[in-house]
Amino acid sequence: MSFFKRKGFRRLNHQVTEKIEERLEQQPKHISTDLIENLQQVKNIFTHCEDLVVLHWRYGPEMAHTAFSVYFDSLVQRKMVNYMKASLQDLVPDEVGPGEEVTPDDIISHFEQNIASAHSHRLVKDFDDVIEKITNGHIVIFFNQWDKALAYKAISVETRQVDEPPTEPVIKGPREGTIENLDKNIGLIRGRLKSANFKIEMFTCKGETRTRVAYGYVDGLVDPKVLAEFKQRVKSIPEGDILETSYIEELIEDSTYSPFPQYRYTERPDTAVAALLDGKIIVMVDGTGSILICPSLFVELMQSSEDYYQRAVFASSIRFLRVIALMIALTLPALYIALTTFHPELIPTVLLLAIIDAREGIPFPSLIEALIMMIFFELLREAGVRLPRPVGAAVSIVGALVLGEAAIQAGIASPIMVIVVALTGIASFALPQYTFAIALRLLQFPLMVLAALLGGFGLMIGLILIWLHLVSLHSLGQPYLSPVGPFKFRELRDVFIRAPFKTLIKSPRKRPYEVRGD
Repeated sequence: MSFFKRKGFRRLNHQVTEKIEERLEQQPKHISTDLIENLQQVKNIFTHCEDLVVLHWRYGPEMAHTAFSVYFDSLVQRKMVNYMKASLQDLVPDEVGPGEEVTPDDIISHFEQNIASAHSHRLVKDFDDVIEKITNGHIVIFFNQWDKALAYKAISVETRQVDEPPTEPVIKGPREGTIENLDKNIGLIRGRLKSANFKIEMFTCKGETRTRVAYGYVDGLVDPKVLAEFKQRVKSIPEGDILETSYIEELIEDSTYSPFPQYRYTERPDTAVAALLDGKIIVMVDGTGSILICPSLFVELMQSSEDYYQRAVFASSIRFLRVIALMIALTLPALYIALTTFHPELIPTVLLLAIIDAREGIPFPSLIEALIMMIFFELLREAGVRLPRPVGAAVSIVGALVLGEAAIQAGIASPIMVIVVALTGIASFALPQYTFAIALRLLQFPLMVLAALLGGFGLMIGLILIWLHLVSLHSLGQPYLSPVGPFKFRELRDVFIRAPFKTLIKSPRKRPYEVRGD
């Protein structure tokens, strides 16, 4: 064997050894019966964690036996219960006592046989579970001569109170919204959906954050094919840190580069329950109040929860108004450019003379004028969102008035262009889903360029391309334009109009599927 072959063999052998060591390190380390060894292992795992608290205890005859409890002081802020004492009192007849009659054998026999205890606990078998419990706000107690540990849930982290979500205000309807606590959010939904068919499944992301993710559905209402597709995509999520539901959205969506959102968000429990009853799947992530609803269709992005709290006539009128707002937000700037540049004969004479008079002295063509004003408006809108609320609203309103008037006085933009831009922005605000409005704001610019190059023909080409994209788009395998394309006449009663509840309740929109036994 030559020198190079021997060198390659040694390199391969070294790589194999490293892989074996990595696998050994990845295997769960079991808890030892030696308490000192367990304590050292805990200190090695949580080194440089100043908020880690380790308390040492003694119990048993002549206080000869030892134990210690470990937790994060930043997660367990309200230490109202001494869980070590509570564990020992489960084994002694006295209501209060130091546990002098308790031995390690008593503890092992009591807790491994799941005998009734004063406080609910979990048995921890290896240090992977220990890490998970401690980082999730549990107090873990190790006893000598026992290769397991007790974990008590004692998390107490300050969170905001349940309040009306600021992004989904309603005039009539419930005022409560989700918060950044996963368990409380599930409780808010279960409080409204009191059914055994409402299923909640959880998993933990394999990253540094170890974030808990939960998804729920109503068994018997959800399409089994859609649920199977969703679970398959969730299983294929790569390892990494997940901090918000938008991470899940991008990892499981059908078309990542589409401007249109394939899922919708809500912070309202009533909206989430309505989606569940409609056969949807909801996704919740610990640490955020946003609930992801999937699959979502194009027509559902135009609907609001308040549509079902108003009379059918009012709700249908508002939906029709949103369709008009959609067309204005998408096409008004491009339509103005096409008419003034290529098709002035389509404008009434009086209005055309007013536009010509207003544009007199403007040094830019309609496209440049529209781009300047649209960019100014987007900057004001973004500044209003990022600034503190009391200041942001004032900056948006005053900034728009001052810049609009200054642009007219400086001869940069005409009054009619300021009106077009303002009306376009107001129309985008009328759409319920913020992510959907962002998609329309992005599509405005290519439509404006096409209108400036080819006039009405270019605008028509742009709209046809958008329509073809929408027709080909899917959400969890479901056609994005359903029930318009493919056309389903039966479901149109809750799309552009909202039929009375007598019709909706007697003939539900979704046909229930058979309840599965798994």
